[in-house]
Amino acid sequence: MKLLRPSSLSELDGASDKLLLAGGTEVVPLLRDGILRAETLVDVREIVPRGVRDGVVGAGTTLAELEVDPQIPDALREACRLAASPQLRNMGSVGGNLLQSTRCWYWRLKYPCRLHGGDRCHAAEGEHREHAIFANDFCASAHPSDVAAALLALDARVRTSRRELGVAELYRVPNDADRRTTTLHPGELILEIELPPVAASVYLKAMDRKRWSFPQVGVAVARSSTGTRIALAGVAPIPWLLTGAEDVDAATPLPRTAWKVDVARALVGRALAQIT
Repeated sequence: MKLLRPSSLSELDGASDKLLLAGGTEVVPLLRDGILRAETLVDVREIVPRGVRDGVVGAGTTLAELEVDPQIPDALREACRLAASPQLRNMGSVGGNLLQSTRCWYWRLKYPCRLHGGDRCHAAEGEHREHAIFANDFCASAHPSDVAAALLALDARVRTSRRELGVAELYRVPNDADRRTTTLHPGELILEIELPPVAASVYLKAMDRKRWSFPQVGVAVARSSTGTRIALAGVAPIPWLLTGAEDVDAATPLPRTAWKVDVARALVGRALAQIT
């Protein structure tokens, strides 16, 4: 395997067939387990901005740096703090965290599920206590990023090496025609994240362990001059935006995920109360 360390974005030309990594906390385990394969790795740490300035976060900024920065809204700081152990937060970048893969054990164990190109969702038919309660008819996997839900509630925007788009536009629900969960093109690199001003925000999380566990249900709420936004983690194949608290009633839980609906409803109510 070959490792490249480019010093400028222009050196990324032709990188569509190569695997990009920054902190490596997501990519390295997937390589080790044989889920990702690549002949060439590209270490992008020298070309991805890092740090916070005037409401713009470099995608190379670590979760540990964001959680202690007073410029960062409360919801994002708390999402970073709760996302992982201190060791992982010191290594993992915010850009990489947005692109986390599902923790679905069938996908991780390389069952021929729909995300792997197969013709069935093994979780829907099998063990699915930790899986999705929204948009789960094609794939019942649950998106694990606390940070993505916080940024979705904050209505953040992303600048990549090719375009600008809202965080909501970064994701797509997989279907039979396109099984990806993001809209990034091969070789496209997240560079910066723009945070609009908010009056108040909060992130609440239910998890199996008291600390450093993936969200069973995460709820981010942000209030700004344009209204209040609610986003959820751990409940759909992508970070899930609600139009209002009543949207929780539209959940379509599987037999063993009905408990998540009650938890989501309680956390949404608690989060709204906190910011108002």
